[in-house]
Parts: sequence; C-alpha cells; structure tokens
Amino acid sequence: MANKSDGNTPGFEQLKKELREKKPGSFYVFYGEEDYLRSYYLEQLKKQILDDFTADFNFHRLNNENFSLQMLSDAMEALPMMAERSFVLIDDVDLFSLRESEREKAADLLSDVPEYCCLVLNYLNFKPDKRMKKLWKAIEQNAVLVEFCYQTESELRAWIARHFRHHGKMIAPEMCGYLLQLCGLSMTRLNGEIEKICAYSGADSIVRADIDAVVEPTLDAVSFQLSDALARRDFDLALERMNALLKMQTEPIMIVAAIGAQMRKLYAAKLYQKEGKGAQELSELFKCNPKYASVTIGQAKRFSERFCREAVLLCCETDYQLKASYGDEERLLELLVLRLVEESRRD
Repeated sequence: MANKSDGNTPGFEQLKKELREKKPGSFYVFYGEEDYLRSYYLEQLKKQILDDFTADFNFHRLNNENFSLQMLSDAMEALPMMAERSFVLIDDVDLFSLRESEREKAADLLSDVPEYCCLVLNYLNFKPDKRMKKLWKAIEQNAVLVEFCYQTESELRAWIARHFRHHGKMIAPEMCGYLLQLCGLSMTRLNGEIEKICAYSGADSIVRADIDAVVEPTLDAVSFQLSDALARRDFDLALERMNALLKMQTEPIMIVAAIGAQMRKLYAAKLYQKEGKGAQELSELFKCNPKYASVTIGQAKRFSERFCREAVLLCCETDYQLKASYGDEERLLELLVLRLVEESRRD
C-alpha cells in the first residue's frame, strides 16, 4: 500500500469524483495516516447519504466491542427508513483475523453489498492478509480502496493559507513553510495550531513571532533544528534546542531516538553524496518529504563523514546508557549534546 508521491491515490480521486457528482458508491475501505482527511470524507459521505431526521434509524456503527457477522448482516440488510440509503460504518475491525468459517461468511457479505446501503470499513492501518484469497478478492473487486496519505508540502501550503483566510488572516508562503517545519505534515495537528495562532494574533497578517509564541514544535522538528544549529556552528543555539527538548516533557529515550534518527539521516546523506545520489534517493530510503530530504542533504555537506559516523555512535551509546539506567537521564542528554558540539568543533 505505497503512498503516491503527489499525496493522492486512484481510490481517493474516485471518491472525490463520486461526491462531486453526488453519486456515492456502495462499498469503500478508508485507511491511511492522514486522519483529518479520513474524518472529513466520512462526514461528506454521511451528509450525502443521511439526513438529520432519519439518521438515527439509518446509521449503523460497529467496532471491536459490538461487531459480529450477524450484526453486520443485519445492518447491511436493514431497509432504509424514509430515505433512499443507509450508512454502515465499521471502525478498525480486522476481518482477516476471524476464523476461517467466519471469513467465508464475511466474504459472501462483502461480495453483495445492497445498492441501498453504503458500507465503509475505516482503518488507520489496513494490512490485508492476501493469502486469505476469498476475503481479499471480495474486498479488492467490490470496494473502492481509499488511502489518505499525508499531503505534499505544496498542497499543505495552499491548505494552510485557505484556513488562515477562513479566520480572516493572511499568511506568507514562507511562513506556511515555517509552520510545516515545526508541526510536520499532519493536517489534524496543523488545524489545531492554526486555530491557536489565529486566537493569539490580533493582526491581519501572521508573522513568525505569532507562530513562535503559541506553536509547540514536534520532537522531530526540534531535533532537526539542533542538527541544523550544529551544521551552522551555532553551538549556543544547539544547547538552547537541547533545553527545548528537555522542556517538552518527553521521555528521554524518545528524545535520543529522535536525535539519533536525524543523525542517521545525515550519515546516509553523506554516504549518498559520495555515490552521486541526492534528495530523491534519501526521500525514498527514509520515506520522508523530498524537500526535507533536500535540506538534510544540504546539512550533510557541512559535516565530515567522520562527524556523521561518530554522531550516530554517540546516540547509540546514550540510548544504551538510558536503557541500562546508567545515570541521571537529563545529565546523559546534556552530555550527548555537548559531545556532539565537541565533535562538530573538530570538523
């Protein structure tokens, strides 16, 4: 189930087309990491199929607590009351984990979804066991598989600008990029931060000070800033970013893992440079945004291969010490950053 580089999959495009034409299909599988879009399009489907007066009768929701094949059959076969269609939503039920006899029945049900019913299987992670051929065939041949990937940076910049305009605010493209750098690609996270920024700022245009005042950067973002400070030999800023990590109330092991992940990216970028490879290959290796990979390539050019190798080893050593309860956790983190600073000074 690989992500498309443009953020949209064929099933996603088909879903949007059917909603535009107001002709929702009978069977969908929603899955993917972008839960904001999954929730949004579920609501759009519900709005087109259900109405306020009869929704209580025609909306059937099943999950791991109340799911059974009989409940599913009853929900699918229930004729809509005073409406054209019913809506059946199943949240995170792994049909492939059912007993063989139950999988056979599930395959039969999914192969014959009534036209008056819209069935949606909704997952964060959809990992079908394709060895169970009858059930997989029933899903593959009858459902529209809609993967909700993280959107590309260009798509998100436009989306961020639209959301600020909705609040009566303007934001420059470079500030959209800065917000993405701090928050990552999750639209759910971005939506919450946009609302905080708009509530905080009394001006018509958003500036960096507004973002810095209220946005809480992700762990990966701060780790990236730390490595960038080391690359630019701004050691005071590197230490300040380390203090920011400590204030995030994140488990020290998670902090070291984030720093270590960034150092591994730098080392891989350095080795790729020797082989004549660039951002595209790095993006594919770490499954990260191509622009982020490009910036990482730029960072790596400022470091020696020796530093990148030693940085990875220092992170591994600190990780081991934390897991072995070798000493005070904050002290070990501070020592890690100080040693990274010292190694960077040697370049």
